[in-house]
Amino acid sequence: MLARIWKSALTGDLAVLGTVGAIGVLLHTLTNGQYGFHRDELGTLDNARHLAWGYVEYPPLTPFMGRVELGLFGISLRGFRFFAAVAEGLVLVLTGLATRELGGKRQAQLVAALAVGIGGHSLFHGSFLSYTSFDYLWWVLVAYFVIRLLQSDDPRWRIAIGTAIGLGMMTKYAMAFLVAGVVGGVLLTPARRYLRSPWLWCGAAAAVVVMLPNVVWQLQHHFVSFEFLKSIHARDIRWGRADGFLLNQFWKCANVATVPLWCAGLWYLFAVPDGKRYRLLGWMYVVPLLAYLVARGRDYYLAPAYPMLLAAGAVWGEQWVLSLSTRSALTVRRITWRVLAMAGLAAAAVTLPVAPLNSAWWRVADRMNGNFNSEIGWQELVETVAKIRVSLPVQEQARLGILAGDDGEAGAVNLYGPAYGLPRAISGMNSNWLRGYGDPPPRTVIAVGMERDFLDRNFDSCELVGRLTNRYGVENSAINGYADVFLCRDLRQPWPEFWRQFKYFG
Repeated sequence: MLARIWKSALTGDLAVLGTVGAIGVLLHTLTNGQYGFHRDELGTLDNARHLAWGYVEYPPLTPFMGRVELGLFGISLRGFRFFAAVAEGLVLVLTGLATRELGGKRQAQLVAALAVGIGGHSLFHGSFLSYTSFDYLWWVLVAYFVIRLLQSDDPRWRIAIGTAIGLGMMTKYAMAFLVAGVVGGVLLTPARRYLRSPWLWCGAAAAVVVMLPNVVWQLQHHFVSFEFLKSIHARDIRWGRADGFLLNQFWKCANVATVPLWCAGLWYLFAVPDGKRYRLLGWMYVVPLLAYLVARGRDYYLAPAYPMLLAAGAVWGEQWVLSLSTRSALTVRRITWRVLAMAGLAAAAVTLPVAPLNSAWWRVADRMNGNFNSEIGWQELVETVAKIRVSLPVQEQARLGILAGDDGEAGAVNLYGPAYGLPRAISGMNSNWLRGYGDPPPRTVIAVGMERDFLDRNFDSCELVGRLTNRYGVENSAINGYADVFLCRDLRQPWPEFWRQFKYFG
Protein backbone atom coordinates (compact mmCIF):
# COMPACT_ATOMS: atom_id res chain seq x y z
CA MET A 1 0.00 0.00 0.00
CA LEU A 2 2.78 2.41 0.92
CA ALA A 3 4.53 1.50 -2.31
CA ARG A 4 1.39 2.37 -4.31
CA ILE A 5 1.07 5.72 -2.50
CA TRP A 6 4.74 6.51 -3.13
CA LYS A 7 4.44 5.54 -6.80
CA SER A 8 1.33 7.70 -7.15
CA ALA A 9 3.14 10.66 -5.58
CA LEU A 10 6.03 10.27 -8.02
CA THR A 11 3.96 9.74 -11.16
CA GLY A 12 0.66 11.51 -10.44
CA ASP A 13 -0.55 14.84 -11.77
CA LEU A 14 0.87 16.80 -8.84
CA ALA A 15 4.33 15.32 -9.37
CA VAL A 16 4.28 16.15 -13.08
CA LEU A 17 3.02 19.68 -12.48
CA GLY A 18 5.50 20.12 -9.65
CA THR A 19 8.27 19.22 -12.08
CA VAL A 20 6.98 21.81 -14.54
CA GLY A 21 6.90 24.44 -11.79
CA ALA A 22 10.42 23.49 -10.64
CA ILE A 23 11.71 23.82 -14.20
CA GLY A 24 10.20 27.31 -14.32
CA VAL A 25 11.89 28.27 -11.05
CA LEU A 26 15.20 26.83 -12.27
CA LEU A 27 14.94 28.70 -15.57
CA HIS A 28 14.47 32.01 -13.77
CA THR A 29 17.18 31.28 -11.20
CA LEU A 30 19.72 30.48 -13.91
CA THR A 31 18.94 33.62 -15.94
CA ASN A 32 18.21 36.14 -13.18
CA GLY A 33 21.81 37.09 -12.50
CA GLN A 34 22.23 39.29 -15.57
CA TYR A 35 22.49 43.10 -15.68
CA GLY A 36 21.66 44.60 -12.26
CA PHE A 37 18.92 45.52 -9.83
CA HIS A 38 15.86 47.10 -11.43
CA ARG A 39 14.89 50.61 -10.35
CA ASP A 40 11.79 49.23 -8.60
CA GLU A 41 13.84 46.52 -6.89
CA LEU A 42 16.15 49.14 -5.42
CA GLY A 43 13.15 50.86 -3.85
CA THR A 44 11.81 47.55 -2.55
CA LEU A 45 15.22 46.59 -1.18
CA ASP A 46 15.35 49.90 0.67
CA ASN A 47 11.89 49.31 2.10
CA ALA A 48 12.92 45.79 3.10
CA ARG A 49 15.49 47.34 5.42
CA HIS A 50 12.78 49.43 7.07
CA LEU A 51 10.11 46.85 7.85
CA ALA A 52 6.67 48.28 8.58
CA TRP A 53 3.03 47.23 8.27
CA GLY A 54 2.65 49.48 5.26
CA TYR A 55 4.40 51.67 2.73
CA VAL A 56 3.25 54.58 0.64
CA GLU A 57 3.53 52.69 -2.63
CA TYR A 58 2.23 49.24 -1.63
CA PRO A 59 1.25 46.97 1.27
CA PRO A 60 3.97 45.27 3.34
CA LEU A 61 4.22 41.69 2.04
CA THR A 62 6.70 42.22 -0.82
CA PRO A 63 9.28 44.15 1.27
CA PHE A 64 8.91 41.47 3.94
CA MET A 65 9.71 38.77 1.39
CA GLY A 66 12.68 40.87 0.29
CA ARG A 67 13.88 41.09 3.90
CA VAL A 68 13.74 37.31 4.23
CA GLU A 69 15.76 36.96 1.03
CA LEU A 70 18.34 39.42 2.33
CA GLY A 71 18.67 37.28 5.44
CA LEU A 72 19.00 34.08 3.44
CA PHE A 73 21.14 35.19 0.51
CA GLY A 74 22.63 38.58 1.41
CA ILE A 75 22.99 41.15 -1.38
CA SER A 76 22.53 38.80 -4.30
CA LEU A 77 20.70 39.51 -7.53
CA ARG A 78 19.56 35.91 -7.94
CA GLY A 79 18.79 35.62 -4.25
CA PHE A 80 16.68 38.77 -4.17
CA ARG A 81 14.67 37.46 -7.14
CA PHE A 82 14.29 33.89 -5.89
CA PHE A 83 10.86 34.22 -4.26
CA ALA A 84 9.51 35.93 -7.39
CA ALA A 85 10.69 32.92 -9.40
CA VAL A 86 9.07 30.57 -6.89
CA ALA A 87 5.81 32.53 -7.09
CA GLU A 88 5.70 32.09 -10.87
CA GLY A 89 6.54 28.39 -10.52
CA LEU A 90 3.62 27.99 -8.11
CA VAL A 91 1.36 29.75 -10.61
CA LEU A 92 2.16 27.04 -13.16
CA VAL A 93 1.37 24.28 -10.66
CA LEU A 94 -1.88 25.90 -9.54
CA THR A 95 -2.99 26.46 -13.12
CA GLY A 96 -2.46 22.79 -13.87
CA LEU A 97 -4.30 21.76 -10.71
CA ALA A 98 -7.16 24.12 -11.56
CA THR A 99 -7.37 22.46 -14.98
CA ARG A 100 -7.57 19.06 -13.30
CA GLU A 101 -10.36 20.18 -10.99
CA LEU A 102 -12.27 21.51 -14.00
CA GLY A 103 -12.09 18.03 -15.51
CA GLY A 104 -8.93 18.23 -17.61
CA LYS A 105 -6.61 15.24 -17.96
CA ARG A 106 -2.82 15.27 -17.99
CA GLN A 107 -2.45 16.73 -21.49
CA ALA A 108 -4.85 19.59 -20.73
CA GLN A 109 -3.09 20.33 -17.45
CA LEU A 110 0.28 20.59 -19.17
CA VAL A 111 -1.09 22.73 -21.99
CA ALA A 112 -2.63 25.18 -19.50
CA ALA A 113 0.51 25.33 -17.36
CA LEU A 114 2.76 25.90 -20.38
CA ALA A 115 0.37 28.49 -21.83
CA VAL A 116 0.66 30.47 -18.61
CA GLY A 117 4.40 29.93 -18.35
CA ILE A 118 5.15 31.41 -21.79
CA GLY A 119 3.12 34.56 -21.13
CA GLY A 120 5.15 37.74 -21.06
CA HIS A 121 3.72 38.70 -17.67
CA SER A 122 4.70 35.38 -16.11
CA LEU A 123 8.15 35.38 -17.69
CA PHE A 124 8.96 38.97 -16.80
CA HIS A 125 7.63 38.99 -13.25
CA GLY A 126 9.56 35.87 -12.43
CA SER A 127 12.73 37.68 -13.45
CA PHE A 128 12.69 40.44 -10.86
CA LEU A 129 11.17 41.05 -7.43
CA SER A 130 7.94 43.00 -7.67
CA TYR A 131 4.65 43.09 -5.81
CA THR A 132 3.09 42.18 -9.16
CA SER A 133 4.84 38.78 -9.00
CA PHE A 134 3.05 37.85 -5.77
CA ASP A 135 -0.19 39.56 -6.79
CA TYR A 136 -0.25 37.19 -9.78
CA LEU A 137 0.07 34.21 -7.43
CA TRP A 138 -2.75 35.28 -5.10
CA TRP A 139 -5.22 35.85 -7.96
CA VAL A 140 -4.53 32.35 -9.25
CA LEU A 141 -4.78 30.90 -5.74
CA VAL A 142 -8.16 32.56 -5.19
CA ALA A 143 -9.38 31.14 -8.52
CA TYR A 144 -8.18 27.65 -7.56
CA PHE A 145 -9.95 27.80 -4.20
CA VAL A 146 -13.14 29.04 -5.88
CA ILE A 147 -13.01 26.05 -8.22
CA ARG A 148 -12.62 23.72 -5.25
CA LEU A 149 -15.60 25.37 -3.56
CA LEU A 150 -17.80 25.08 -6.66
CA GLN A 151 -16.77 21.49 -7.20
CA SER A 152 -17.18 20.22 -3.65
CA ASP A 153 -19.68 22.62 -2.08
CA ASP A 154 -17.53 22.30 1.05
CA PRO A 155 -18.07 25.65 2.82
CA ARG A 156 -14.65 25.52 4.46
CA TRP A 157 -13.07 26.55 1.16
CA ARG A 158 -14.46 30.04 1.83
CA ILE A 159 -11.92 30.44 4.63
CA ALA A 160 -9.17 29.54 2.17
CA ILE A 161 -10.58 32.05 -0.33
CA GLY A 162 -10.72 34.77 2.33
CA THR A 163 -7.16 34.06 3.46
CA ALA A 164 -5.86 34.26 -0.12
CA ILE A 165 -7.75 37.54 -0.63
CA GLY A 166 -6.19 38.89 2.55
CA LEU A 167 -2.72 37.96 1.33
CA GLY A 168 -3.53 39.66 -1.96
CA MET A 169 -4.57 42.84 -0.18
CA MET A 170 -1.32 42.71 1.78
CA THR A 171 0.51 42.61 -1.57
CA LYS A 172 -1.35 44.92 -3.95
CA TYR A 173 -4.61 46.79 -3.50
CA ALA A 174 -5.70 45.72 -7.00
CA MET A 175 -6.94 42.54 -5.31
CA ALA A 176 -10.08 44.61 -4.67
CA PHE A 177 -10.93 44.26 -8.38
CA LEU A 178 -10.86 40.46 -8.10
CA VAL A 179 -13.03 40.70 -4.99
CA ALA A 180 -15.51 42.69 -7.08
CA GLY A 181 -15.40 39.88 -9.62
CA VAL A 182 -16.06 37.23 -6.97
CA VAL A 183 -18.97 39.21 -5.52
CA GLY A 184 -20.39 39.92 -8.97
CA GLY A 185 -20.07 36.27 -9.95
CA VAL A 186 -21.80 35.08 -6.79
CA LEU A 187 -24.72 37.45 -7.39
CA LEU A 188 -25.04 36.52 -11.08
CA THR A 189 -24.84 32.73 -10.78
CA PRO A 190 -26.45 29.97 -8.68
CA ALA A 191 -23.58 30.53 -6.24
CA ARG A 192 -26.01 33.04 -4.65
CA ARG A 193 -26.88 30.20 -2.30
CA TYR A 194 -23.56 30.78 -0.56
CA LEU A 195 -24.84 34.12 0.74
CA ARG A 196 -27.04 32.28 3.23
CA SER A 197 -24.14 30.38 4.79
CA PRO A 198 -22.36 31.60 7.95
CA TRP A 199 -19.15 30.29 6.39
CA LEU A 200 -19.26 33.30 4.07
CA TRP A 201 -18.64 35.55 7.03
CA CYS A 202 -15.88 33.26 8.27
CA GLY A 203 -14.13 33.77 4.93
CA ALA A 204 -14.66 37.52 5.13
CA ALA A 205 -13.29 37.52 8.68
CA ALA A 206 -10.19 35.61 7.54
CA ALA A 207 -9.51 38.27 4.91
CA VAL A 208 -9.97 41.08 7.43
CA VAL A 209 -7.70 39.46 10.02
CA VAL A 210 -4.88 39.03 7.46
CA MET A 211 -5.07 42.60 6.18
CA LEU A 212 -5.89 44.31 9.52
CA PRO A 213 -2.29 45.37 10.35
CA ASN A 214 -2.07 47.29 7.10
CA VAL A 215 -5.47 48.88 7.68
CA VAL A 216 -4.22 50.13 11.05
CA TRP A 217 -1.05 51.48 9.41
CA GLN A 218 -3.13 53.32 6.81
CA LEU A 219 -5.26 54.86 9.56
CA GLN A 220 -2.11 56.02 11.35
CA HIS A 221 -0.79 57.57 8.12
CA HIS A 222 -4.05 59.15 6.95
CA PHE A 223 -4.49 56.62 4.12
CA VAL A 224 -1.47 58.02 2.29
CA SER A 225 -1.46 55.06 -0.12
CA PHE A 226 -4.76 56.16 -1.58
CA GLU A 227 -3.29 59.61 -2.16
CA PHE A 228 -0.38 57.88 -3.89
CA LEU A 229 -2.68 55.72 -6.06
CA LYS A 230 -4.75 58.73 -7.07
CA SER A 231 -1.60 60.62 -8.10
CA ILE A 232 -0.13 57.68 -10.04
CA HIS A 233 -3.42 57.01 -11.80
CA ALA A 234 -3.68 60.65 -12.90
CA ARG A 235 -0.09 60.48 -14.18
CA ASP A 236 -0.77 57.27 -16.12
CA ILE A 237 -3.79 58.79 -17.84
CA ARG A 238 -1.84 61.97 -18.59
CA TRP A 239 0.97 59.94 -20.14
CA GLY A 240 -1.42 57.73 -22.13
CA ARG A 241 -0.55 54.54 -20.27
CA ALA A 242 -4.22 53.58 -20.02
CA ASP A 243 -4.76 53.87 -23.77
CA GLY A 244 -5.48 50.76 -25.81
CA PHE A 245 -6.56 48.75 -22.75
CA LEU A 246 -8.82 46.32 -24.62
CA LEU A 247 -6.56 45.80 -27.61
CA ASN A 248 -3.53 45.20 -25.41
CA GLN A 249 -5.29 42.33 -23.64
CA PHE A 250 -4.57 40.23 -26.72
CA TRP A 251 -0.80 40.49 -26.56
CA LYS A 252 0.40 41.96 -23.28
CA CYS A 253 -1.37 39.95 -20.58
CA ALA A 254 -0.75 36.52 -22.09
CA ASN A 255 1.25 35.18 -25.00
CA VAL A 256 -0.46 36.12 -28.25
CA ALA A 257 -0.32 32.48 -29.35
CA THR A 258 -2.61 31.54 -26.44
CA VAL A 259 -5.40 33.98 -27.35
CA PRO A 260 -7.52 31.20 -28.92
CA LEU A 261 -7.08 29.17 -25.73
CA TRP A 262 -8.28 31.80 -23.26
CA CYS A 263 -11.07 32.83 -25.62
CA ALA A 264 -12.10 29.18 -25.64
CA GLY A 265 -12.05 29.35 -21.84
CA LEU A 266 -14.56 32.20 -21.89
CA TRP A 267 -16.70 30.27 -24.35
CA TYR A 268 -16.56 27.17 -22.14
CA LEU A 269 -17.58 29.07 -19.00
CA PHE A 270 -20.44 31.03 -20.56
CA ALA A 271 -21.74 28.94 -23.46
CA VAL A 272 -20.96 25.26 -22.88
CA PRO A 273 -23.31 23.35 -20.54
CA ASP A 274 -20.39 21.51 -18.86
CA GLY A 275 -18.88 24.86 -17.90
CA LYS A 276 -22.03 26.29 -16.35
CA ARG A 277 -21.09 24.98 -12.92
CA TYR A 278 -17.96 27.14 -12.99
CA ARG A 279 -19.45 30.24 -14.60
CA LEU A 280 -18.45 32.24 -11.52
CA LEU A 281 -14.89 32.11 -12.92
CA GLY A 282 -16.06 33.83 -16.09
CA TRP A 283 -17.51 36.69 -14.10
CA MET A 284 -14.27 36.86 -12.10
CA TYR A 285 -12.71 37.88 -15.41
CA VAL A 286 -15.48 39.98 -16.95
CA VAL A 287 -16.22 42.16 -13.89
CA PRO A 288 -12.57 43.23 -13.33
CA LEU A 289 -12.22 43.74 -17.11
CA LEU A 290 -15.16 46.15 -17.15
CA ALA A 291 -14.05 47.80 -13.90
CA TYR A 292 -10.54 48.44 -15.23
CA LEU A 293 -11.97 49.67 -18.51
CA VAL A 294 -14.20 52.21 -16.75
CA ALA A 295 -11.49 53.20 -14.25
CA ARG A 296 -8.91 53.40 -17.06
CA GLY A 297 -6.42 50.99 -15.56
CA ARG A 298 -3.19 49.91 -17.23
CA ASP A 299 -3.46 46.92 -19.54
CA TYR A 300 -1.30 44.50 -17.54
CA TYR A 301 -3.37 44.93 -14.38
CA LEU A 302 -5.71 42.20 -15.62
CA ALA A 303 -2.93 39.70 -16.40
CA PRO A 304 -3.54 37.60 -13.24
CA ALA A 305 -7.07 36.78 -14.47
CA TYR A 306 -5.88 34.86 -17.54
CA PRO A 307 -4.56 31.62 -15.97
CA MET A 308 -8.08 30.54 -14.96
CA LEU A 309 -9.32 31.23 -18.51
CA LEU A 310 -6.41 29.25 -19.96
CA ALA A 311 -7.27 26.38 -17.62
CA ALA A 312 -10.89 26.41 -18.75
CA GLY A 313 -9.82 26.71 -22.38
CA ALA A 314 -7.54 23.69 -22.06
CA VAL A 315 -10.45 21.65 -20.72
CA TRP A 316 -12.69 22.68 -23.61
CA GLY A 317 -9.88 22.07 -26.09
CA GLU A 318 -9.30 18.59 -24.73
CA GLN A 319 -12.99 17.75 -25.10
CA TRP A 320 -12.97 19.06 -28.67
CA VAL A 321 -9.87 17.06 -29.60
CA LEU A 322 -11.48 13.88 -28.22
CA SER A 323 -14.37 14.41 -30.64
CA LEU A 324 -11.99 14.23 -33.62
CA SER A 325 -10.69 11.21 -35.44
CA THR A 326 -7.50 9.67 -34.06
CA ARG A 327 -5.42 11.04 -36.91
CA SER A 328 -6.89 14.56 -36.66
CA ALA A 329 -6.50 14.59 -32.88
CA LEU A 330 -2.83 13.62 -33.19
CA THR A 331 -2.25 16.41 -35.71
CA VAL A 332 -3.92 19.00 -33.48
CA ARG A 333 -1.82 17.93 -30.50
CA ARG A 334 1.40 18.17 -32.49
CA ILE A 335 0.52 21.61 -33.81
CA THR A 336 -0.46 22.79 -30.32
CA TRP A 337 2.83 21.75 -28.74
CA ARG A 338 4.90 23.18 -31.58
CA VAL A 339 3.08 26.52 -31.49
CA LEU A 340 3.44 26.76 -27.71
CA ALA A 341 7.13 25.85 -27.89
CA MET A 342 7.94 28.39 -30.62
CA ALA A 343 5.85 31.11 -28.96
CA GLY A 344 7.56 30.40 -25.65
CA LEU A 345 11.05 30.68 -27.13
CA ALA A 346 10.15 33.95 -28.84
CA ALA A 347 8.67 35.39 -25.63
CA ALA A 348 11.62 34.26 -23.52
CA ALA A 349 14.10 35.84 -25.95
CA VAL A 350 12.69 39.33 -25.39
CA THR A 351 11.43 38.97 -21.81
CA LEU A 352 14.04 37.06 -19.85
CA PRO A 353 17.36 38.82 -19.10
CA VAL A 354 19.42 36.58 -21.38
CA ALA A 355 20.55 38.82 -24.25
CA PRO A 356 24.21 40.01 -24.16
CA LEU A 357 24.15 43.52 -22.76
CA ASN A 358 23.78 46.27 -25.36
CA SER A 359 23.86 43.83 -28.26
CA ALA A 360 21.39 44.24 -31.12
CA TRP A 361 19.33 41.45 -29.51
CA TRP A 362 19.39 43.28 -26.17
CA ARG A 363 18.28 46.55 -27.74
CA VAL A 364 15.32 44.86 -29.43
CA ALA A 365 14.34 43.13 -26.17
CA ASP A 366 14.65 46.35 -24.20
CA ARG A 367 12.58 48.22 -26.76
CA MET A 368 9.83 45.60 -26.50
CA ASN A 369 9.63 45.26 -22.73
CA GLY A 370 11.02 48.68 -21.76
CA ASN A 371 12.63 47.52 -18.51
CA PHE A 372 16.15 46.17 -19.06
CA ASN A 373 17.61 49.68 -19.31
CA SER A 374 16.35 50.36 -15.77
CA GLU A 375 18.77 47.70 -14.52
CA ILE A 376 21.88 49.49 -15.82
CA GLY A 377 23.98 52.31 -14.40
CA TRP A 378 23.21 52.29 -10.69
CA GLN A 379 26.68 51.38 -9.46
CA GLU A 380 28.15 54.06 -11.73
CA LEU A 381 25.74 56.57 -10.21
CA VAL A 382 27.05 55.79 -6.74
CA GLU A 383 30.65 55.90 -7.92
CA THR A 384 30.06 59.37 -9.37
CA VAL A 385 28.55 60.60 -6.10
CA ALA A 386 31.42 59.07 -4.11
CA LYS A 387 34.04 60.85 -6.24
CA ILE A 388 32.31 64.18 -5.66
CA ARG A 389 32.19 63.54 -1.93
CA VAL A 390 35.90 62.82 -1.56
CA SER A 391 36.71 66.03 -3.44
CA LEU A 392 35.04 68.10 -0.68
CA PRO A 393 36.77 69.51 2.42
CA VAL A 394 36.61 67.14 5.40
CA GLN A 395 34.47 69.54 7.45
CA GLU A 396 31.92 69.73 4.62
CA GLN A 397 31.81 65.95 4.32
CA ALA A 398 30.79 65.75 7.97
CA ARG A 399 27.40 67.44 7.29
CA LEU A 400 26.86 66.15 3.77
CA GLY A 401 23.57 64.76 2.49
CA ILE A 402 22.66 62.89 -0.69
CA LEU A 403 19.41 64.30 -2.06
CA ALA A 404 17.87 61.78 -4.48
CA GLY A 405 15.10 62.46 -6.93
CA ASP A 406 13.43 59.08 -6.80
CA ASP A 407 13.32 55.67 -5.13
CA GLY A 408 15.77 54.09 -7.56
CA GLU A 409 18.49 56.65 -6.98
CA ALA A 410 17.95 56.63 -3.22
CA GLY A 411 17.94 52.84 -3.17
CA ALA A 412 21.14 52.66 -5.22
CA VAL A 413 22.97 55.04 -2.86
CA ASN A 414 21.73 53.12 0.18
CA LEU A 415 22.74 49.78 -1.35
CA TYR A 416 26.17 50.59 -2.75
CA GLY A 417 26.99 53.79 -0.84
CA PRO A 418 28.22 52.29 2.47
CA ALA A 419 31.21 50.77 0.68
CA TYR A 420 32.25 54.35 -0.24
CA GLY A 421 31.39 55.87 3.14
CA LEU A 422 28.37 57.73 1.76
CA PRO A 423 25.56 58.82 4.10
CA ARG A 424 22.03 57.46 3.70
CA ALA A 425 20.21 59.10 0.81
CA ILE A 426 17.18 61.28 1.53
CA SER A 427 14.30 61.76 -0.85
CA GLY A 428 10.80 63.21 -0.93
CA MET A 429 9.41 60.34 -3.00
CA ASN A 430 6.97 57.81 -1.54
CA SER A 431 8.09 56.06 1.65
CA ASN A 432 11.45 57.85 1.66
CA TRP A 433 9.65 61.04 2.66
CA LEU A 434 8.36 59.34 5.83
CA ARG A 435 11.94 58.56 6.89
CA GLY A 436 12.89 62.21 7.03
CA TYR A 437 16.14 64.04 6.38
CA GLY A 438 18.28 62.92 9.30
CA ASP A 439 19.45 64.48 12.54
CA PRO A 440 21.32 66.75 12.32
CA PRO A 441 20.11 67.87 8.89
CA PRO A 442 22.74 68.27 6.14
CA ARG A 443 24.30 71.63 5.32
CA THR A 444 25.55 70.59 1.90
CA VAL A 445 23.86 68.14 -0.46
CA ILE A 446 24.89 66.24 -3.56
CA ALA A 447 21.70 66.22 -5.62
CA VAL A 448 21.02 63.42 -8.13
CA GLY A 449 17.90 63.10 -10.25
CA MET A 450 16.80 66.66 -9.45
CA GLU A 451 15.86 69.59 -11.66
CA ARG A 452 18.24 72.58 -11.65
CA ASP A 453 15.40 75.10 -11.36
CA PHE A 454 14.05 73.43 -8.22
CA LEU A 455 17.47 73.37 -6.60
CA ASP A 456 18.20 77.01 -7.44
CA ARG A 457 14.90 78.06 -5.86
CA ASN A 458 15.63 76.25 -2.62
CA PHE A 459 19.40 76.61 -2.09
CA ASP A 460 21.61 79.69 -1.97
CA SER A 461 24.15 78.11 -4.32
CA CYS A 462 24.16 75.14 -6.67
CA GLU A 463 26.87 74.11 -9.10
CA LEU A 464 27.04 71.37 -11.71
CA VAL A 465 29.73 68.94 -10.54
CA GLY A 466 29.15 65.73 -12.52
CA ARG A 467 27.11 63.80 -15.05
CA LEU A 468 25.79 60.26 -14.82
CA THR A 469 27.06 57.83 -17.45
CA ASN A 470 27.68 54.10 -17.62
CA ARG A 471 30.27 51.96 -19.32
CA TYR A 472 27.75 50.47 -21.73
CA GLY A 473 26.36 53.72 -23.06
CA VAL A 474 22.84 52.56 -22.14
CA GLU A 475 20.28 55.28 -21.53
CA ASN A 476 18.52 54.42 -18.29
CA SER A 477 14.93 55.67 -18.69
CA ALA A 478 14.66 56.31 -14.94
CA ILE A 479 17.66 58.67 -15.07
CA ASN A 480 17.07 60.06 -18.57
CA GLY A 481 16.71 63.85 -18.41
CA TYR A 482 18.17 63.98 -14.91
CA ALA A 483 21.77 62.97 -15.57
CA ASP A 484 23.32 66.16 -14.13
CA VAL A 485 24.67 65.99 -10.59
CA PHE A 486 24.72 69.17 -8.48
CA LEU A 487 26.42 70.31 -5.31
CA CYS A 488 24.13 72.61 -3.33
CA ARG A 489 24.75 74.59 -0.15
CA ASP A 490 22.66 76.52 2.39
CA LEU A 491 18.98 75.65 2.20
CA ARG A 492 16.98 78.88 2.06
CA GLN A 493 14.40 77.78 4.67
CA PRO A 494 14.53 75.56 7.76
CA TRP A 495 14.62 71.85 6.93
CA PRO A 496 11.26 71.07 8.64
CA GLU A 497 9.48 73.66 6.48
CA PHE A 498 11.21 72.47 3.31
CA TRP A 499 10.41 68.83 4.08
CA ARG A 500 6.70 69.45 4.62
CA GLN A 501 6.46 70.71 1.02
CA PHE A 502 8.83 68.12 -0.45
CA LYS A 503 6.48 65.08 -0.46
CA TYR A 504 5.71 63.68 -3.92
CA PHE A 505 4.78 60.40 -5.55
CA GLY A 506 6.21 58.37 -8.38
